[in-house]
Amino acid sequence: MTSAFDAVLLSYDEPMANALHRRLSRVLGGTVKRLHGVRGMRRAYRLCAELADTKQFFLADGDFSIDTRFPAAGVQPLADGISMRVWRAVNPVNGLTYGYGGLKLIRRDALLEMGEAVDVLAALPGKVEFCQVMAGTTRFNQSPYHAWKAGFRECAMLARGSEYGMADADARHRIDAWTSSREGDFATYAAAGACDGIAFAREAAREMARFDALNDPEWLKDRFTAAHGEQAVAG
Repeated sequence: MTSAFDAVLLSYDEPMANALHRRLSRVLGGTVKRLHGVRGMRRAYRLCAELADTKQFFLADGDFSIDTRFPAAGVQPLADGISMRVWRAVNPVNGLTYGYGGLKLIRRDALLEMGEAVDVLAALPGKVEFCQVMAGTTRFNQSPYHAWKAGFRECAMLARGSEYGMADADARHRIDAWTSSREGDFATYAAAGACDGIAFAREAAREMARFDALNDPEWLKDRFTAAHGEQAVAG
């Protein structure tokens, strides 16, 4: 059965994005729209909202691999006051399962009205609903660079203080798991990125303009290349 909601896959440079887009289309049914290569995360999210024809729509990252058993046709609309629902995703390098990289159901108007936050979707108006159901796997570990970037960005934001109001103990548990990553492809790069992200948070947490570099793909790639070399970018 086809879902009642539009769907958009947002990709930038993820090596498996084409295949994961096709997979998402098969599972959700119908046409899954695609936005690719847009620099500026806030701009990209707003353009996703403009692509969607339904008031609420599924939003997936370009490295999200949906579980083929995900019951898309049975998904209920967001209740009043809820701007986004996040389903869990399995992390392939450390075994965590939480909202990082997970599938989202989101209101178009909430994206168009979002405020300012480093974790861009944390600035949506209204509440966020975290669903305990696992919807797939976040396949960010497709190259040394992508694995490093994931660890760097997530742990920098966790170390600074979650913009979703996560308890300190939960943030610490996730940081510990990221820095101990040893499963799956390029796990050592994810762990290195996590440690680098924590160090960056200590340096720049109080400087919003500097910390917002986490959303600049060229800055991230330059930082990775400086530490690990050009060859590691491509794997």
